[in-house]
Amino acid sequence: MSDFARQQGAFQRGILTGDDTVLAEILDSPREKRETLFGVYRYAYGSRLVEAMRNDHELLHLYLGDETFDEMGHAYVRARPSEHPNLRRFSQGLPDFLKSTAPYCDHPILSDLAALEKALNDAFDAAEGPVLALADMAGFAPEVWNDLTFQPHPSARRLDLNSNAPAIWMALKNDETPPGAELLEEPARLLIWRQDVTPMFRELPTEEAMMWDEAANGIPFGVLCEMLATYDDPDGAAARGAGYLHGWISSGSLTGVSAGD
Repeated sequence: MSDFARQQGAFQRGILTGDDTVLAEILDSPREKRETLFGVYRYAYGSRLVEAMRNDHELLHLYLGDETFDEMGHAYVRARPSEHPNLRRFSQGLPDFLKSTAPYCDHPILSDLAALEKALNDAFDAAEGPVLALADMAGFAPEVWNDLTFQPHPSARRLDLNSNAPAIWMALKNDETPPGAELLEEPARLLIWRQDVTPMFRELPTEEAMMWDEAANGIPFGVLCEMLATYDDPDGAAARGAGYLHGWISSGSLTGVSAGD
């Protein structure tokens, strides 16, 4: 390894890990000591990562304000050094960090807001896929419907949140004053997906969330309706199942359907 490459490696370690060994190879300037000069690079690197986090979590930043968000962001940079050249990957662990790290873990709304924004970002970045249309269902005879299974669109995912983060997110998005943070007696069951090029989410009733989760696991439509019958009026289970299915197809949340053997 050349001496220059070794110095580059030491410089990088100093920025990424706080290792000050490289200071022995840096000269003081006429105006500043080497610690201050190197600190400028170290702070600039952290600030660039925090700026990327602001872009990925625009509404969490709006909710916290500049000072608190930047303080949180630099704490995340110190705790979770970047390990990938793609900046979009850097903030992937933010919801878990906020859920497990004081003082942020004392405010569950923060990790929930971060999780919602992460899910929307992931939906935007998800792979392309065909979108199942209502017309595609016309090719299946009534007697095979019980055997139909459905494939979620690559952008579709489910998320359960224990706070009113969705209501706060919507208020912030609409430039409205957000409601106070609250923990919910029952989790908010969200479906997140990309419609055309726009990430979307909506809250699902408990019954529909169960049906989506089971359908995503390949459970056929007939069995799904049997499961719905345990939630409410058994006689209306098939109609409710068809209604949920209609909504998923209309919103572009499914990518395919297939019949059993």
